[in-house]
Amino acid sequence: MQIYLLRHAIAEEPKPGVPDADRALTGEGVRKLRDILRRARVGGLSPGQILTSPFRRARETAELAAKALDFAEPLLTTNSLVPSSVAQETWDEIRLYKGEPALLLVGHEPAMSHLTGFLLAVPELQIDFKKGAMVRIDVPSLGPRPRGVLKWMLAPRLAG
Repeated sequence: MQIYLLRHAIAEEPKPGVPDADRALTGEGVRKLRDILRRARVGGLSPGQILTSPFRRARETAELAAKALDFAEPLLTTNSLVPSSVAQETWDEIRLYKGEPALLLVGHEPAMSHLTGFLLAVPELQIDFKKGAMVRIDVPSLGPRPRGVLKWMLAPRLAG
């Protein structure tokens, strides 16, 4: 299975009285994300499912990804992709989609970095997972513990 991890694009700064989960993407974030998605599509990104955190900035990122990739299925919202999510729980959810050749997961830091390390069987791995960055990890089997292979990482600065 190909697993694509996408951190949400640049979002509004936190504001007093506005819940963190309600922050929207900025114009700059949308522009940079479109560049990343264009490159990823050229690189073969064609997910069978898109899973997203329920936070607004992640949902907006997932919606832009769906549009850029001509993905017509409904987006699947899951709490296993919120910032505080646990990699093993996210892996357990990924395993539910064993019939899919590729999944796109849209979430936040620090969860995306932790999940990347977990999928690569290197939980101590340190990753500078920028907003709008994407990683492709191929996982040959969906057993209890993944042993994935890092295929590429695309950062917004490299896509423009």
